[in-house]
Amino acid sequence: MTELQVERLLDTQLDRHAEVTAAMRAQLPQVQAVADELIRRLAAGGVLYTYGNGGSAADAQHLVGELIGRYLRERRPLPAVALVGDAAVVSCIANDYSYDDVFARQVQALARPQDMVVGFSTSGTSPTVVKGLAAARANGACSVAFTSTRGGDLAAAADLAVVVPAEETARIQEMHLLALHLISELVDRWAAGTEPAS
Repeated sequence: MTELQVERLLDTQLDRHAEVTAAMRAQLPQVQAVADELIRRLAAGGVLYTYGNGGSAADAQHLVGELIGRYLRERRPLPAVALVGDAAVVSCIANDYSYDDVFARQVQALARPQDMVVGFSTSGTSPTVVKGLAAARANGACSVAFTSTRGGDLAAAADLAVVVPAEETARIQEMHLLALHLISELVDRWAAGTEPAS
């Protein structure tokens, strides 16, 4: 590629990122609803469980890091667990049952009615994510989907959903990161005592 072609390619990517970011304004009520429900459950002693595959696994771990560590403010650590990091558990379930069950079985074991379970899936069709949220609902926990316009079925099956208005995996992942930062901002303010729970 010529230097001009590379420049155009990168400009196109940035322009598309900006378009999808602007379109995410329509999802702000859903983002706030997830934050409000998470705050309510944390205040009642609940735990956040989260998971995903590949880049979505990294998003799940990122969200947990923001809650147990901190986002911007000094405050108490908040209870959150990423179900993607224990290689012994994941490989045991995948080997003895099926890879499709790696999150559902953990959710069945851990999630309680006061908890929230968040599944990240750019496609919205990943069997591991779908089964995990179904297990959350069966246990009475709040199920939350971070997905895209490709994942309408997953969004419809969840109690709450943040649906990125895009189909390109990279743009979806970028908006999932934005949404989890927005949620972290609201939770952070509440946990630090600077904002009341809504």
